[in-house]
Amino acid sequence: MTKKKHVCLTLMMTGFFLCMPFAGQGQNPEYLTIVKPALIDDVLTNPGIGFMTFQRFNGDKLNEGMGWTEGFPIEYQEFTGDLTNEDHPATTIAYWRVYWKFIEPEKGQYRWDKIDKALETARSRGQALMLRIAPYGTGDQRDVPDWYRDMVGPQRDWKYNNPVNKWVVDPEDPRYAEHFGGLIRAIGERYDGHPDFEAIDLSIVGAWGEGAGAGLLSQTAREALVDAYTDSFEKTPIISLLMDKKTMEYANSRRPVGWRVDCIGDLGFWAKDQHGWTHMYDYYPRQIIHTNMQDSWKTSPLSFEICGTFLNWRDRQGYGREEVKYIFDQSLKWHISSFNAKSSPVPPEWQDLVDDWLRRMGYRFALRRFTYPSQIRQNERLNYTTWWENLGVAPCYKDFTMAIRIRNRNSETVFITDADVRKWLPGDIVYDDSFFIPADFPAGTADIQVAIVDRLDFRPRVKLAVEGRQDDGWYHLGTIKITE
Repeated sequence: MTKKKHVCLTLMMTGFFLCMPFAGQGQNPEYLTIVKPALIDDVLTNPGIGFMTFQRFNGDKLNEGMGWTEGFPIEYQEFTGDLTNEDHPATTIAYWRVYWKFIEPEKGQYRWDKIDKALETARSRGQALMLRIAPYGTGDQRDVPDWYRDMVGPQRDWKYNNPVNKWVVDPEDPRYAEHFGGLIRAIGERYDGHPDFEAIDLSIVGAWGEGAGAGLLSQTAREALVDAYTDSFEKTPIISLLMDKKTMEYANSRRPVGWRVDCIGDLGFWAKDQHGWTHMYDYYPRQIIHTNMQDSWKTSPLSFEICGTFLNWRDRQGYGREEVKYIFDQSLKWHISSFNAKSSPVPPEWQDLVDDWLRRMGYRFALRRFTYPSQIRQNERLNYTTWWENLGVAPCYKDFTMAIRIRNRNSETVFITDADVRKWLPGDIVYDDSFFIPADFPAGTADIQVAIVDRLDFRPRVKLAVEGRQDDGWYHLGTIKITE
């Protein structure tokens, strides 16, 4: 027999739950079924959180040794059909950092095919694409596009002349915002809100687009460059490099912007040459506060990148478990959601630390208590209560919601709630609601299930930290008797 399906939307009724017969009582009424799912300790691979691949995708071979690639077009590997990442966690994000010159090799001629292929490949590997268009890097091969260099001339000595990440063109030249900003606007016009686009980095100046010297920009240049992003990406999240106070505050005055840092783990990489200065001790803790970004995690994702690689930490810096745990704990304190290890391997002796880290990174939803009436009539309102716990350090930034499914052999009904999981911060969440059992839903015993689903296709998207997951992603809670 063909299974009959219903999809319903549940609506909150102001004040309704104040008069629910079981609300606020000090004991559990006999007519209720009370479910307290058992917690699990698994590492969960969920959208928008955890490790990411870098210039690669799930199933690709990792970088060898301590090196990595960035800034150039992706070198696609032959895919064998196995999504396993050897010595590296499974991921839901593929990060691509590419120089301007490769996306706009000729003035006004954009290589959309390169971005399209990256999006398509990410989707086929169970990932979404995070993108940074870096205006330039270091050296001739990483310069701005040839046509732009011809336009502005050969000078490469500007106001910010740090030997590591200096400016190589003048960002105060209005042609820079016109053309580099024009590329960003064109990307936004074509891809903003694309379902396979995870986020875009706000990248404006400095080698690799890391924002060095941004504090020296005039307000006119700053606004022109930042506006290219904030005007063009209204749906796709924007993540900014942690730059100066003026740039960060201006970006967030335009729309909520997350932040990223690209040297998590620097406990002394260059300390001998910099009078003991390090990112982890001397820069990040102060700069997060100084730029007023300490609470941005509540509305926008934070994505961090490793300084060097894990093998560099172990074999060159001499880090042990104590240093690694300290670094991980600091990132959790700052409410990390995702991490770029540069597609380099995790040393086996640190795998347990990485697993513990992943169990807290981003969101981790657990349904702790669910109540519903053990028996109900057709066309009658079913009242339910839920207690959830977010065991992670951040909310889910995707527009998912909670859904309940009533199902038997021949029929099922999915009730989509108005719960906004983007507001489920770490800690306890209580969500109580109700829905009507359809008048034509068959009488008898039915299963009751729950899931965090996509609002567009009602497909389960989030693995929960509890037992009961079925093959289709729904979580079995119990049974309910439906009468005529």
